[in-house]
Amino acid sequence: MPAPEPVNGLTIEKVEGKKALDQFIRLPWFVFKDDPNWVPPLIIERRGHLNRKQNPYFEHAEVALWIAKRKGRAVGRISAQIDENYLAHHQDESGQFGFLDAVNDPLVFDTLMKTAEDWLHKRGIKRAVGPFSLSINDESGLLVDGFDTPPFVMMGHARPYYQAHVERQGYQKAMDLFAYGYDPFKSLEPKVEKMLARIRRNPDVHVRILDKARYENDIRVVLDIFNDAWSDNWGFVPFTERELSHIAKELKPLIRPEMVIIAEVKGVPSAMAVAFPNLNEAIADLNGALLPFGWLKLLWRLKVSRIKSGRLALMGVKKQFRNSLLGSGLGLTVIDQIRLNSQSIGITKGELGWVLEDNPQMWRMIEAVGGTRDKVYRVYQKDLV
Repeated sequence: MPAPEPVNGLTIEKVEGKKALDQFIRLPWFVFKDDPNWVPPLIIERRGHLNRKQNPYFEHAEVALWIAKRKGRAVGRISAQIDENYLAHHQDESGQFGFLDAVNDPLVFDTLMKTAEDWLHKRGIKRAVGPFSLSINDESGLLVDGFDTPPFVMMGHARPYYQAHVERQGYQKAMDLFAYGYDPFKSLEPKVEKMLARIRRNPDVHVRILDKARYENDIRVVLDIFNDAWSDNWGFVPFTERELSHIAKELKPLIRPEMVIIAEVKGVPSAMAVAFPNLNEAIADLNGALLPFGWLKLLWRLKVSRIKSGRLALMGVKKQFRNSLLGSGLGLTVIDQIRLNSQSIGITKGELGWVLEDNPQMWRMIEAVGGTRDKVYRVYQKDLV
């Protein structure tokens, strides 16, 4: 392949091969080098996420990655992806972009985004939506508010200047995603306590934690509820069978049984909530590396000293209970059980979310149990012509 022609000293190179992929993965170390709130991801995890043989996402999606370089130095990156499962579910001729990171240079952003748009347009895509890295079930949205604290596990980070560069390209807001700070020791309002007490007295409702002896089955129960509860939500893409198995395997080291709550109604799983230890707290000083001693530090922090913060990442109530008092009560109950269990295992700070901007029932529920909105992630869209 011939070398790309430079534009004002800038070249765009498609990522092909291990060396280029490592450059793509490591680009944020340059962009965020003086940002105290950025958390370097584990390089081994990022490689796995972008491994076409390892990540089941690639079984139903076409993905391209690019690096922008100036005088041989990587100064930006972007991805473009076309997810056949998304298209089958939404039928809106949309493709996605993601992994957008770059130095504060209009030319770099302009060239990266045009490259991704051209790639999508040549494949019949009529609208670009993002950022998603890689899908809505991964890191989603561009941080536009809440730069002053580190991101929680599986949440993104950005420089404040990203927003202006993206919007200058004609991108408009498609949806905001809200994340909420949470103090598990904060007292609940009396009206919330009354609703929780009423649900817990209901003989048809049984609340339990994950059964370690039936781990894979319970993870499947959780994700089945998720697929049902979220199926009508904006941007939703269901998990495939292979993705279900992959997620169960990948999450097992992070899962604590008391942080996976399943509520059953007459013996049928009907609501769930899942919280993870905030891995970012444990890896913040590892600089992305587990060798030579990073893995020992991580193991110690996960198993001995314990992580003191956590993120409630999944919550859902089956559609049959939507817009009912029982449904609201089930949602509050699984969230509150996470709160109570967090207290018992030493979690002192949490994050709830993200939550769609157009889901006021959910974010009002979170606010009712003491959540305070502290980060906003924006998903953008642009028609391609």
